[in-house]
Amino acid sequence: MRLLTLVLTALFLWGCSGEDESAGGPPPGPDQVAQQGAASTMGEVVEDQVLDVFGVGDTVYVRSLAVESERGRLWVGTSSGVHEIDLGNHAVLNTFTRDHGLANEYVFAIGIDPDGYKWFGTNAGGVSRYKDGEWKTFFPMHGLADYWVYSFANGHDDSLWIGTWAGANQVNRKTEEFTTYVTELINEWVYGLGVDAQGRVWFGTEGGVSMFDGEAWQSWTHEDGMGAENKGALPFSTNTGLGTRNRHDLGVLQGGQATYNPNYVFTITVDDNNHIWAGTWGGGVSRFDGENWHNLTTEDGLAGNIVYSSLQARDGVFWFGTNQGLSRYDGKEWQTYNRAHGLKNLDVYALVEAPNGDIWAGTRGGVVRVGERTTPFH
Repeated sequence: MRLLTLVLTALFLWGCSGEDESAGGPPPGPDQVAQQGAASTMGEVVEDQVLDVFGVGDTVYVRSLAVESERGRLWVGTSSGVHEIDLGNHAVLNTFTRDHGLANEYVFAIGIDPDGYKWFGTNAGGVSRYKDGEWKTFFPMHGLADYWVYSFANGHDDSLWIGTWAGANQVNRKTEEFTTYVTELINEWVYGLGVDAQGRVWFGTEGGVSMFDGEAWQSWTHEDGMGAENKGALPFSTNTGLGTRNRHDLGVLQGGQATYNPNYVFTITVDDNNHIWAGTWGGGVSRFDGENWHNLTTEDGLAGNIVYSSLQARDGVFWFGTNQGLSRYDGKEWQTYNRAHGLKNLDVYALVEAPNGDIWAGTRGGVVRVGERTTPFH
């Protein structure tokens, strides 16, 4: 169980980043987490425990995760490269950097298309595509909207959608032709992407949510009900490129305090009911049922109101990565995981579900595996 921890830590102790992060003491290791669980469960089978904590180096950020189910692989995108992990034994199979063909080591997004190609969206390095040892990188000269790439989604027409800091691309995977959308979006800084059962594409941006049904566009903002009100009177964040072409960092703190910008959407999830979940900056998570937005915040049980990542697992349960830990929501009850449960840091930037139902969560410093403990504690 500790092989991944030892290998990743050795590989990435040199990594660094200057982004804001919640302060706190060192988290417990896997053995400590197990001991804490044992003290509370007394031999019972417990659902959704932190099962493993894998370090990547204290200053390295895990910004993206993807599962390749057919091959049993977990892909981990960090601020210092990409790892290919065997989900069976948690061994590190490959580590990719610029020396291997990756355009930039800081990987913000990972997409896997139906043909098994891995697409890596980087910070200022464009997109690198990989399969079977072969690499190809796409820059704006090839049609990519921008060098800063933050999300991927597979379309129903075999196209690939890419979210960037200068609009969104629809890519014909056969011809490698790029179509760019900028002015059609509510805002060109695109972070979240999702495709619903009707094939409509949803975009989470710094200025709200946009939807493209293949012919027409529609958009929503805080004025339409998306994002909860600022009941905590948090300072409004000015750390945005909204309305400008100025680059900016992704820190969410101001003077050590969390900030607020409800139009800023980090993540989009389409659920089984074809509802849209948008994770906002300070406004919690917002669900759109096709007519109205419904907001869930810390008052309801959400760990934090800044929501970086989200998913709906196959069992219907929702998971949200926030600035104050990881939240599990089954539609009625909430459960929170924080540093005491084993998170390396409170900001949870990436989430993915493995074929066995385990949830993997990425933070600064490492990855945790959450799932049902099938063997009793002793």
